[in-house]
Amino acid sequence: MSKIQDKFPFLYETHMHTSEASACAQCSGREMARAYKEAGYAGIIITDHNWGGNTRINNAMPWKDWVENFVKGYEEAKKEGDKIGLDVYFGWEAGFRGTEFLIYGLDKEWMLAHPELKTATVKEQYRLVSESGGLVIHAHPYREEWYIPEILLYPEYVDGVEGINATHSNTGSTSHNDPEYDRKAIAYAGKIAKPITAGSDMHTTNLFGAGVAFKTRLNGIEDYVKRIKSGKDYVVTNGEKWYDCHGNELV
Repeated sequence: MSKIQDKFPFLYETHMHTSEASACAQCSGREMARAYKEAGYAGIIITDHNWGGNTRINNAMPWKDWVENFVKGYEEAKKEGDKIGLDVYFGWEAGFRGTEFLIYGLDKEWMLAHPELKTATVKEQYRLVSESGGLVIHAHPYREEWYIPEILLYPEYVDGVEGINATHSNTGSTSHNDPEYDRKAIAYAGKIAKPITAGSDMHTTNLFGAGVAFKTRLNGIEDYVKRIKSGKDYVVTNGEKWYDCHGNELV
């Protein structure tokens, strides 16, 4: 273990998918939880694709049924996490024609009570989430792919930027691999003076080891929101290199 990991031993995955809710994922919530525990993580945040992304859930379902099905990956991961000593928290990845945001700090009950979320604009989403104490992070803002028609930035409607997405910069990645996407994201976060996060964007149990690391264990998803909004006292990694909370590489 490096000196950085000695100082920040509690590593959390902040961007991952389960096969229960994300059509692109290959492993269940239970399988993912076990893999992360074996890899030494303190916890994970499930961020499956919502109706605006590559969801597995039928968008024609009534709202209550849609939400109940959407959270199954998280619920299965949480059950397993409780058994094996892994923190498991709920979030989601919201899509707007290829532009995506990671939402943290809210739960199933909140989602059930806000069906207007399904038709919300980026601006309205930020208002809804912010009013309830949640966190909005712009996921991989500079990624270029066939499903992203154009790069759109919303600095006034995010609380932070995913500066490190391991699929871009980890040498084990076989998709979206271009470190320049991360360099641009870190520079963008600096320009708009917003904190950065890091995640693996994991869809299988072939883990990269990326995430956000803290000196002490989180006390819940609300604690994660608070610490990221503070923009200090944590480090991030793509699974191979470590960076401070501003995106400066650490050695």
